[in-house]
Amino acid sequence: MHHKLRLASLDILRGLDLFLLVFAQPVIIAIGQAADIPWLNTLLYQLDHEVWEGFRVWDLVMPLFLFMVGTSMPFSFSKYIRNKDYAGLYRKIIRRVIILFFFGMIVQGNILGFDLSRIYIYTNTLQAIAIGYLIASIIILSLPLRAQIAVTVSLLVIYWIPMKFCGDYSLYGSFAYFVDEAIIGKFRGDITYTWIWSSINFGVTVLTGYFAGVIIRNHSANKPRAAYILFATGIALTAAGLLWSLEMPIIKRLWTSSMTLFSSGLCFILMSLFYYIIDCLGYTRGLNWLKIYGMNAITAYLLGEVINFRSIVSSVSYGLQPILGSYYNAWLTFGNFLILFFILREMYRRKIFLKI
Repeated sequence: MHHKLRLASLDILRGLDLFLLVFAQPVIIAIGQAADIPWLNTLLYQLDHEVWEGFRVWDLVMPLFLFMVGTSMPFSFSKYIRNKDYAGLYRKIIRRVIILFFFGMIVQGNILGFDLSRIYIYTNTLQAIAIGYLIASIIILSLPLRAQIAVTVSLLVIYWIPMKFCGDYSLYGSFAYFVDEAIIGKFRGDITYTWIWSSINFGVTVLTGYFAGVIIRNHSANKPRAAYILFATGIALTAAGLLWSLEMPIIKRLWTSSMTLFSSGLCFILMSLFYYIIDCLGYTRGLNWLKIYGMNAITAYLLGEVINFRSIVSSVSYGLQPILGSYYNAWLTFGNFLILFFILREMYRRKIFLKI
């Protein structure tokens, strides 16, 4: 994002998303497995994905990631559009899509295992971001704003039609599952999610984030008004998602259109609150440390998912095992993500940011 237009609220909200993903959630779950505390079990329930139909707090992490990719687009594209450097912009977009897709294969495609039978083509959040970003980019660069909104609404309907009339909303009975089976078959990895048909709504999620970015950019002279519009839009989208869920259930694993609207609405509400507190009121006390994660989000995700620092923790603290007992695993998990935090903090201090 262009430095002068960098949104502190976006970096901090992205940082919160990543902190939950590569520190808070795994550590809390490890503690929860060791200690059977009733109130903690309620928290653990919200820190896991909904089995099928419905929505938990943890189901917002991935849509928020996609949404924030979209929110940064009006700012990251502006320099290229201002200079009419569309070739340069398309080069940047294609490069970013390829790198993100490849990184996704490293994370969950077992590329580093050199086992062809376990190479999964499309089965990861980073790949969902790559495809969603590509779809959104094409629409943004091809159409004026009103047409972009019309196409976004059309995509929700296009996703819905075969889902409604060519199957049901169970995993194996859904049109989205049929498409995955037909195109990627055994290279699809985790079969509790669908990917190819769901890509339509990955694109919609990124586009909703883009519209949030447009609202912020267009009301830069009146920031409280931007926050108000974001909040009102969030309430409207959440309500629309709940209303549609009466006909098409909210299922994150299929990325249904009702889930897309509902989660995007929640993202708008979160963005409005963070934007109002941080960019309007200028209040960042106790929040800036989240930029350590937010400004190196891809690095945080990759290292958190791919590299096991537990072996380092274990090799220097195995003597604690008899003392900690059933909590030893929680200690290893905490140590693992603490090492990652220190790596990210050092990168932040040295202003080393992995840009894709």
